[in-house]
Amino acid sequence: MSEETPPSPLPFPASLCHRCAAPPKYVRTKTSTFILCPLLPNKYPPQPVLMCPLFRPRPPGEGEE
Repeated sequence: MSEETPPSPLPFPASLCHRCAAPPKYVRTKTSTFILCPLLPNKYPPQPVLMCPLFRPRPPGEGEE
């Protein structure tokens, strides 16, 4: 597995993870892309994440897709 910048197109585009200030890491295998959260105890939350108690919006202009 390798950690990468956000793939294009984004997996699970509705997920809050893509817009979180945390920020997430994208872990890719040959067949899948996983979104690793640096804040959650279960580092790979089920996707798409629609609600998260630790979500904080990324400041405008920072890493937007």
